Amino acid sequence: MDDTVVLDGRSAARRHRRRSASMLLVGSLTLLVSAAACGSDDDGSEPGPVDSAAAASALGPVRAAAGEPVKIGIVSDGRSAAIDNSVQFDVAEATAKYLNEHRGGIGGRPVELVTCETQADPAKATDCGNQMIENDVVAVAVGESGVGDSVWEPLAAADVPVMLYGATNPAVLSDPTTFTVSDPNFGIQQLPIAIAKAEKLSKVTSVVIDVPALLHNVEEVAPRLMEEAGLDYQLVRVPPGTADMTPLLQGVVGDDPSMAFVVGNDSFCISAFNGLKAVGFDGPISAISQCITDATRDAVPGDVLDGMTVAASMPTGGDDPSTVLYNAVLETYGKDIDASSSTGRGMFVTFAGLAVALEGITGDVTPATAAAAISSMPEKELPGAGGLRFRCNGKAFPETPAVCVRGGLTTVLDNEGQSTAFKVVASSPILD
Repeated sequence: MDDTVVLDGRSAARRHRRRSASMLLVGSLTLLVSAAACGSDDDGSEPGPVDSAAAASALGPVRAAAGEPVKIGIVSDGRSAAIDNSVQFDVAEATAKYLNEHRGGIGGRPVELVTCETQADPAKATDCGNQMIENDVVAVAVGESGVGDSVWEPLAAADVPVMLYGATNPAVLSDPTTFTVSDPNFGIQQLPIAIAKAEKLSKVTSVVIDVPALLHNVEEVAPRLMEEAGLDYQLVRVPPGTADMTPLLQGVVGDDPSMAFVVGNDSFCISAFNGLKAVGFDGPISAISQCITDATRDAVPGDVLDGMTVAASMPTGGDDPSTVLYNAVLETYGKDIDASSSTGRGMFVTFAGLAVALEGITGDVTPATAAAAISSMPEKELPGAGGLRFRCNGKAFPETPAVCVRGGLTTVLDNEGQSTAFKVVASSPILD
């Protein structure tokens, strides 16, 4: 069963309204797809103080790089009228210093950063891609970006390897010199499937903000995966700005044991959560992390939030080893960097992941040898990602060979909408 409901009658302006996301993937609702695996800039958690002994242990012994620098590109949307991701540049600089002092840089040689700011402008993003080529970088790391495809296009054409935090474009995901460190299917498809199976439910209803970037995933990918999992699937598409979803959600309540999965920004999710409560839906509710902000905690009853499972790409707060390492890098090599910013953490995961993938490279370090080294890397832990592992041999999901990660993290909310423990879900070894 595959039911799709669309609520019409809203103006085109409201249908295409965009909002700067306050969660991990900021700047564009396009990123809700790779999102869903994402943590929050507004999760209510503050990083604790860094213990000096723990920090020294996390950084590891000194293993300084030497010789001719290896140029690595760092591209970020930086600061624009709508967003401020400039923390990504600060994190990248601190990470490069850490790599050069404790990880032998790349191939034993120091990392030299070449940076470019897109300001979330596609034309500037294309220019950034071209600048990377002109500056002879070996590889490029791109954190969360609303214009990542535009950065990628000239680099792919020139066979310069790109490590992206996430991507949804099928062309990007099939490119042999492109690598992504998040699972594009986790938050929107695999998480609800895992919950439905664990709860012995027969149906998943996805309540999704109606933006073009999500259509491929919710209308084509999700139905296939749900069917393969033996689940009925209902899709409820709702235009941005719909304040009262109650009429549309009446059909969610039925005889089959089911769960509801919500995909949107916080204002959308508030309406969805409250609408589900109003129609008497009593099954499990889950959501992507963009749904949960202080505004959500204020506007949604605690009994709705309590026990809700939310996707996350990385842990926040706490003292897990990946967080201790991240905080140690920022405190040791940065200055006044906001460790609670998940956009910053996403850059660390991407850039440090690129460096880990290149460990052991020998001889000439060129785009071609870098791409070969990344593709042949063994499975390793992804830095800063809470225990997720990655391998970029194209075997994680053969239909999207650029993907290097299977699964993601989840957390269960308490009755105040705060994260509790984080755990790895839907992950399995990526074999030869």
